[in-house]
Amino acid sequence: MQVMREKHFHRELEKLKNSVLSLGAMVEERVRTARQCVENRDAELAEKIIRTDHEIDETEIEIEEECLKILALYQPVAVDLRFIIAIIKINNDLERIGDQAKNIAQRVKIIAKREKIEVAFDYSHMSEKVESMLRKSLDALVKLDCDLALNVCALDDEVDAIKNEAYDLLKQVMQQKPDRLGYLINLLLISRHLERIADHATNIAEEVIYLVEGEIVRHEKLVIELNKRFIKPAI
Repeated sequence: MQVMREKHFHRELEKLKNSVLSLGAMVEERVRTARQCVENRDAELAEKIIRTDHEIDETEIEIEEECLKILALYQPVAVDLRFIIAIIKINNDLERIGDQAKNIAQRVKIIAKREKIEVAFDYSHMSEKVESMLRKSLDALVKLDCDLALNVCALDDEVDAIKNEAYDLLKQVMQQKPDRLGYLINLLLISRHLERIADHATNIAEEVIYLVEGEIVRHEKLVIELNKRFIKPAI
């Protein structure tokens, strides 16, 4: 009886992991589509992202309910408990990423109606880096790869720097074109939404490290771990 219960429990955990990875694939697709919206000022594609956002919300609720059911039925401990806690948090971060993709789509719908302003900022570079972080964070979950997860965390500072570059540039353009503030603020918010996606991808990576090593690695501890693994000592 106990053996059957254990087998059923681990089947439930595997099903849970597959559900989160399916949600991850759905969210990746939304982020990729959001990038296309920005590059092409495509209001129709943006509307599709907004219209289908409920699919991500509903899936996130289903996964959370499944986690709570497993906790109640099996009362897991040790690594299995860590797994479910990590899945609950990753599930939430994926839903938030979906929200940020929707936010980008809403900004695109606004700017697509207005005359374009040429700015010397490449959103595609920032978008590609953010997409890479999300993809790597999910790969780290599949492979339970702490080094890959830490690589994601290291990239977060690069995205922050790009967002700051966008802010500085757009602030200059705002001073030159005060009559177009609304349009330029929406461009600025797009960079902010992309930066938030990177933050959530970093959160996912941190949860992978917690899952594998049983240690919460954030803030100062994360900096120490990044220095230890990625910065070689001087000879």
